[in-house]
Amino acid sequence: MQNVIIVESPSKSKTIASYLGKGYLVLSSKGHICDLATSGKEGLGIDIEHDFKPNYKIMKDKEDLVAYLKNTCKGKKVYLATDPDREGEAIAYHLAKALELDFNDLNRIEFHEITKPAVRHALENPHHINLRMVDSQECRRMIDRILGFKLSKLLQKKIGSKSAGRVQSVVLKLIVDLEEEITAFVPTAYYEMEAVFNTFKLRLVELNEQAVDSKNRITDRALLEQLVPKLMSFQVSNIANKLVSRNSYPAFTTSTLQQDASNKLGFSPNRTMRIAQGLYEGKTIDAETVGLITYMRTDSTRLSDLFVDSAHSYIRNTYGDKYLGAVKIKTSKNMQDAHEAIRPTSVERTPEAVKPYLSEEEYKLYQLIYNRTIASLMAPARFNSLRVEFTNTNSLWAITGQTMEFDGYLKAYGKTEEDENTLLPNFSLGESYNANEILILDKMTAPKARYTEASIIKEMESLGIGRPSTYAGTIATLKERSYIELEKKSLKPTEQGVLTSHKLDQFFKEIINVTYTADMETNLDEIAKGQKDKLSELKNFYDEFIPLFDEAMENMEAMYPIPTDQICPECGNILVIRKSKFGEFISCSNYPNCHYVLKEDSEEGEPVDTGVLCPECGTGHIVERIAKTGKNKGTLFYACNNYPACKVTFSDIPTHEFCPNCHSIMLKDKKGNLYCSKQCDKTDEVEETIVCPVCKKGHMVRRVATKGKNKGNIFYGCSNYPRCKNIMNEEDIKKL
Repeated sequence: MQNVIIVESPSKSKTIASYLGKGYLVLSSKGHICDLATSGKEGLGIDIEHDFKPNYKIMKDKEDLVAYLKNTCKGKKVYLATDPDREGEAIAYHLAKALELDFNDLNRIEFHEITKPAVRHALENPHHINLRMVDSQECRRMIDRILGFKLSKLLQKKIGSKSAGRVQSVVLKLIVDLEEEITAFVPTAYYEMEAVFNTFKLRLVELNEQAVDSKNRITDRALLEQLVPKLMSFQVSNIANKLVSRNSYPAFTTSTLQQDASNKLGFSPNRTMRIAQGLYEGKTIDAETVGLITYMRTDSTRLSDLFVDSAHSYIRNTYGDKYLGAVKIKTSKNMQDAHEAIRPTSVERTPEAVKPYLSEEEYKLYQLIYNRTIASLMAPARFNSLRVEFTNTNSLWAITGQTMEFDGYLKAYGKTEEDENTLLPNFSLGESYNANEILILDKMTAPKARYTEASIIKEMESLGIGRPSTYAGTIATLKERSYIELEKKSLKPTEQGVLTSHKLDQFFKEIINVTYTADMETNLDEIAKGQKDKLSELKNFYDEFIPLFDEAMENMEAMYPIPTDQICPECGNILVIRKSKFGEFISCSNYPNCHYVLKEDSEEGEPVDTGVLCPECGTGHIVERIAKTGKNKGTLFYACNNYPACKVTFSDIPTHEFCPNCHSIMLKDKKGNLYCSKQCDKTDEVEETIVCPVCKKGHMVRRVATKGKNKGNIFYGCSNYPRCKNIMNEEDIKKL
């Protein structure tokens, strides 16, 4: 094999390999191979004093993989086929450096759908690595590292919050600000009026030549009570027929896909992107592995001419010429338009045709994408709208209805309740009707609704904060940090989330705000286009951020720990009051060197509370326990006090420190060494494209055993654990 193609995902590599056959070897980098080091000044991995020189290191868990790639690629033509976005370009750049490729070679290829024609076309049109895009990604990464590391350490020290971030903290502020607006809202009473007849009801829409609507509410009930005796006969004064056209929506972007999947399927943004990734990377259909959708990280509604032609033929043959519509393209000032909209790679692969080869959730999402895309190219639906108005004394009343004249795009997209016919009785001008009853309806104004996962993504997109690749991750991070929680499918800030947002707003409002964050996204785009300089943007950010940080470090009041007049019986240092989710507790000020926690008014035998919040359930505390049975009987270990609801355990001492890479809690071994509880430097990425063959719902996750006789060994477990306890080895996974 004289040609090697390197992609990001193992699943994608299998799909592409099936297209090319002999002469090509398709390998996977399994995502990024390099990241900023955590060594050096402040652990930033950036030499600030020497023009922000980044110190990139090959990730520990990728060292063997990189060595294998270097050995395999020697003497061969290498094509870098990482994802067609900023992150993908950076991965290609680091691969080229690690493999010592010539940057003057045409070794970068891109495709936006994983189909045989797309891959072949990419190989016929290689180009150079886009170093401007690499600069943009590198600038973004360094700004996020500086801001994230320094703010996170500040908040951990001062108020016990876990982290902060360039986009995450702005989104948190949006949620907190809305919650405070809702809390401060004072409802106001207002009144509406209805006239009830045998077969219909009328609504008051005008009184004393003044419209009655959401902008002009009636707040004086007495005014309506005085009107009731005068309401005798209602006379038809106007009948208006109007033909209304309703256009279909454009094809999906990342944002609109996440919104629709949330509203219609109940999928979280992370779940939607995981499923979409699998559909993009390929499924085996009738012995052929093929990508079912185009690249799923995009802000464009554009569709290729080739696809539009094939879709129009499909619509004509399936529904008829009258259902053909125009291409709909929606633009915005923040749109990058680097990729097409999310669409099926072939109109011939209908949802029903591929259903036998997909899991239930894959089928639902593919059906959503397919129907939306086809509908976007179909004719508008047409409705005959009827409004009948009635007069009585100095008031105007109305009733509306509609009938569908032509279903248009709804033929493929599906109808909703609002599309149903609402038939009215036959009315004639001048006819009079006597009401059976006049109702005064008591109403109260309501505050704005909280954000849902769908609406916050819509808000992020409209404000230009974040990018398609970050929407889902931002929301997931806020939930993981316990800054927000889901309450009846709405996003509600926690007490810690509110505190975090307030402190950031107090000291960093010049940077943690919508305008600054949106402008930074624009600046990063302009770096990618060669219109701005990476170094200048880094300096501008740093010079603005550091004075704010220094002031916060000096003046932000530390809420905890609070010194006491008691002495630690183990090391002699003073005891301090700390706060956890369960309230205050007293422990040694010499933590983490000393782990003493004072037990007050506790029963004999009660486990010692370490004061560390359980990272799994988020509600329990990690406590000391002694194994009572088994081969480890008598051994000290650490477990969640929510057992048996939460079964998390650790063999080493949990700490209040967080891993700089994955933000999991750090453990302290018997020698005093800190290490990540998730051992993120020893584990690989989630193999999210491999569906668990046992439960069919979870996905197989690559893990490293952290205890027992198999400690250090690699295995694959179902992400649906503990509901599904399927475990497989690497050989079994390869067979899948």
